[in-house]
Amino acid sequence: MRTILRAAAAAALVLTFFSTPALADGNAESGKKLFSRCSACHAITDQNKVGPGLLNIVGRPVASQPQYKYSAALASSGLTWDEPNLDAFLKAPTKLVKGTRMSLAVPKDQDRADIIAYLKTLSAK
Repeated sequence: MRTILRAAAAAALVLTFFSTPALADGNAESGKKLFSRCSACHAITDQNKVGPGLLNIVGRPVASQPQYKYSAALASSGLTWDEPNLDAFLKAPTKLVKGTRMSLAVPKDQDRADIIAYLKTLSAK
C-alpha cells in the first residue's frame, strides 16, 4: 500500500513539474498590455485586419472567422482554439500548423499565459 501511495505522490509531483506554466495563472491585465504586439495584425473585435478578429476566439474552431481568408494549413487543421492549442500556437505557430502565415511567436511562458487570459475576456457581452 505504501508503494502505491509513494508512486501516486511521485506521479502527482511529476505532473505538477511538467504541466504547462502558460496554462496556469495568466494575468489578463498584463495580457492586455502584451497584446499590443498582436494589435498590428489582430483586432479585439470581429473586425478582420491582416489577421482575423479575435472576439470570442477562445473555444472557437480554428479558421472560422467569417470573411477572413485563412491559409490552407489553418483551414484544414481541424483544431479548436482551446487554451492548450492557443499556447502551442503562440509559442511556435509553424510547429503547431505548418504552413500558417502567422509569424510572431511568444517565447515566454508567462507572457503566453497572460495573453491567453486576456483573450478569454474578449467575448461579446
